[in-house]
Amino acid sequence: MSDERIPITSPFDSVDPAPPSSTTEIAQLRRTLCDENERMFQRMRALFALRNMGGNDSVDALCAAFNSESALLKHEIAYVLGQMQNGHAVPTLIERLSDEQEDLMVRHEAAEALGAIGDRTAMDTLARFVDDPEPVISESCEVAIDLLEWVQSKEFEYH
Repeated sequence: MSDERIPITSPFDSVDPAPPSSTTEIAQLRRTLCDENERMFQRMRALFALRNMGGNDSVDALCAAFNSESALLKHEIAYVLGQMQNGHAVPTLIERLSDEQEDLMVRHEAAEALGAIGDRTAMDTLARFVDDPEPVISESCEVAIDLLEWVQSKEFEYH
């Protein structure tokens, strides 16, 4: 048996926990992603396919799955929304960060995604949670604010 691995690469230069689905129909990918009875591996494949396709319709499909019971899946959704850097996701990510009943892992990743997207409309929410009693939330918001400012400074350099 060979020790050589087949690289599974993403257009985002990340090693993903599942290869993207070969399906390109957003509605079908959304159904798979949101189906609580579907195997997590298939849901992850749908998630990465949507991320790779990009656009507002893919963002909407990903955000619809924040209703999932799985904190792991919701964490991964927030992560890929940060990778996509599509401002269309900002209101939903603000909602996830602001929901104090949400799993800490999801709130943490929503904060970091907001920083990566670099949309200043998230600044007030991030600033509000810098003093959160949960260190993972307060520290994530601190990092997100710094990242948001850095992203914006890079955008300013290129305009």
